Amino acid sequence: MSEQEFSQACSIPDVVFEAAEKYAGIAAIEDVLEDKHTPIDYADLPGQTFSVCRSLIHFGIEAGDRVAIWAPNSARWVLAALGLQMAGAVLVPVNTRMKAREVADILVRSGAKALFIVGDFLNMDYPQLIFQDCPESVGLKVLLSPRANKNNIGLVDWDRFISAGENVDSGTAIERARSVKADDISDIMFTSGTTGSPKGVMSRHGACTYAFRQFAQTLGLRPGDRYLVVNPFFHAFGYKAGWLTSLIAGATIIPQSVFDADQVFQRIEEERINILPGPPTLYLSLLDHPRLSAADISSLRVAVTGASTIPPVLIERMRTELGIATVTTAYGLTECGGLATICSPDDDARTVATTSGRAIAGTEVAVLDPDGNPLPANASGEICLRGFHVMGGYLDNPDATSEAIDDDGWLHTGDVGVLDEQGYLKITDRLKDMFINGGFNCYPAEIEAILATHPGISQSAVIGVPDERMGEVGCAFVVVKSGQQLNADDLIRWSRNNMANYKVPRHVRFVSELPVNASNKVVKAELAARF
Repeated sequence: MSEQEFSQACSIPDVVFEAAEKYAGIAAIEDVLEDKHTPIDYADLPGQTFSVCRSLIHFGIEAGDRVAIWAPNSARWVLAALGLQMAGAVLVPVNTRMKAREVADILVRSGAKALFIVGDFLNMDYPQLIFQDCPESVGLKVLLSPRANKNNIGLVDWDRFISAGENVDSGTAIERARSVKADDISDIMFTSGTTGSPKGVMSRHGACTYAFRQFAQTLGLRPGDRYLVVNPFFHAFGYKAGWLTSLIAGATIIPQSVFDADQVFQRIEEERINILPGPPTLYLSLLDHPRLSAADISSLRVAVTGASTIPPVLIERMRTELGIATVTTAYGLTECGGLATICSPDDDARTVATTSGRAIAGTEVAVLDPDGNPLPANASGEICLRGFHVMGGYLDNPDATSEAIDDDGWLHTGDVGVLDEQGYLKITDRLKDMFINGGFNCYPAEIEAILATHPGISQSAVIGVPDERMGEVGCAFVVVKSGQQLNADDLIRWSRNNMANYKVPRHVRFVSELPVNASNKVVKAELAARF
């Protein structure tokens, strides 16, 4: 992407203005709050976000200030995010699974001056959780939803917050929003990064909008499409590939606070959902659900998955059993804004099943050896990225930034893969997940992809465990399909017939479900602790 092209990329506030003109008459967001259905038309979206912007200005939020959101997916999450970005502030999404001390650490390190927080969620009082640990620098705490505990000392409920901004001139809010430029920081998302503890990844407005315009175009999203956003908004998959992409395309954002297969089936049927991206675990849960044969999911048209190597059999089942016409795969990480490569719907089924596609416009992808030298086609090495969407760095952490981005501008992802002659990328695994069995490199995702073809397996996760003779061997944690029976000896015997001997798991543990985080990614550290 050239400097000229980037200068023409728009800010997220500009996306809202553009959408209001292009998609008036279409619902931008549909949600239920306090048992009330509250659709927001695209034509009304600027006004709703200006209300948030004006209130933040009233409470002293300046351009460049950081504002955090600690809440599950909802319409108000989107309004809060857009409103603070209209005010020129920087969004700091916070993982809803984090404990109070972890949240407090992010609030301190980001320098957040305000916090939007859910009331009660998953039988927990979130304001109470953070009460003792919340830093004094957070001068404003706004409740996004009701709370059973009526002692709201130090909290401002949503309606009172919105009312407080009525004395701020709307022209001031418009001026703030129009002053946000493509090169300004849009968000700081805390991630483990390529190594170590959570670090704040700084992304720019123009990088977000330019990348996800391509995403929307590739998927063939249409105005009026209904997008069920299950992926959490605190993650790039739910935020940028979710509600931001919807705004760009004129789709209706339908937030889902937590993944529940029964609820998802019901919403697909009743709300005629067209778009349902998610990690592999989401689709596997739907495919193995008793409701599948009876549910009317004919409205589904587009699915996109990623975040790990995708078993080819999963893509085929998504097409045949879920009836999704456009199934594609993509690859990205927080440090590149969440999107680097994607398959085209025109690619053949094998390509979609076995690769993560080619680089989006303005992005270079290379596979490098440990010394930083480019490897030839089909040679395995570390995946590195360069282009407009590489982060502006880790917040207040120049050492970690220089470790992740080399002197030539390559972002070292920590992922292992290969590029073929046509530039299609295949992800093998994470460098840190690799284990060595008797001198052979073993990549768990590759083993999991083979296990996925077993007729009795619903899901699996493989980790490396210590072995006195071989150094490390594989242990497979397996969820058996409903109605099927499987024992460890039979599975190991099957594995010997279907994969190289060094890849065969030496241990098998059967579990009712795999532990996942709020992004529906398997938490392998928890599995390792169980071994």
